[in-house]
Amino acid sequence: MVQGKIIKGIAGFYYVYVEGRGVYECRARGIFRNQKVKPLVGDDVELEILHEEDREGSLVGILERRSELIRPAVANVDQALVVFAAASPKPNLLLLDRFLVSMDRMNLPAIICFNKKDEAPEEELERLRRIYAGCKSPLLFICARTGEGVDELRSLLRGRVTAAAGPSGVGKSTLTNYLVPDAGMETGQISEKIGRGKHTTRHSQLFRMEQGSYLFDTPGFSSLDLEDMEKEELRHSYPEFREYEGSCRFQGCVHMKEPGCAVKEAVEAGKINRERYENYTCLFRELQEREGRRYS
Repeated sequence: MVQGKIIKGIAGFYYVYVEGRGVYECRARGIFRNQKVKPLVGDDVELEILHEEDREGSLVGILERRSELIRPAVANVDQALVVFAAASPKPNLLLLDRFLVSMDRMNLPAIICFNKKDEAPEEELERLRRIYAGCKSPLLFICARTGEGVDELRSLLRGRVTAAAGPSGVGKSTLTNYLVPDAGMETGQISEKIGRGKHTTRHSQLFRMEQGSYLFDTPGFSSLDLEDMEKEELRHSYPEFREYEGSCRFQGCVHMKEPGCAVKEAVEAGKINRERYENYTCLFRELQEREGRRYS
């Protein structure tokens, strides 16, 4: 019996990396079906080697999970790498805020990474820096094509299991290929008609960068629904607001139309970035409208 980590799962087969030995193709024993337990990419598992030469094995146990995500369905993730392009396509910052709110709700620390910095003018990069300076997440500007800034990113990924998230066409696969040279990820082109990328990742896959360091490349998506979130919860996912908690005139202030709101005063004073606050109000109204439909 040996231990390994599931790095890919396709059509009932699980591909398990065993340190120092390589990858084994495994089936899960029937006990998992009987117990209604589904192995996930990222799971640390025990396997029985059936054929060493053919690299075949059988999953016999799943070790305790540190964490589990629902969408994508992966296990044992330590942090998220949220990748957007600084240009081509132009970053949708409301979508970026959706990602950050979602990661916060899953208690996943997030790294914000703007790729393609070489395609954006310096004033645009500076604008993005100002917008996200107060969100408390590491903020990087890189060029995955040339490798500029990637060493700094690599240091933040070292020793952790990181899930890469972001819309299609921002260069996640190119970045994965740079970080993991033998990954062989297919890269896509930007659609001139719709201004966003074609999907290139078909399934969740875990890539080993070095011992103890893994990167998830998950299927790209361009929208993210804040399912089951109450509008009153949203303010807690904006770190810029936290230092003003309790300073508003009304307890439970949601920082929208209430008088004496310390957050709105901070926005007017330039202490909180206005674009971040406007994104907050957009998401708040979206949750408010959905709540209204739910009870209508």
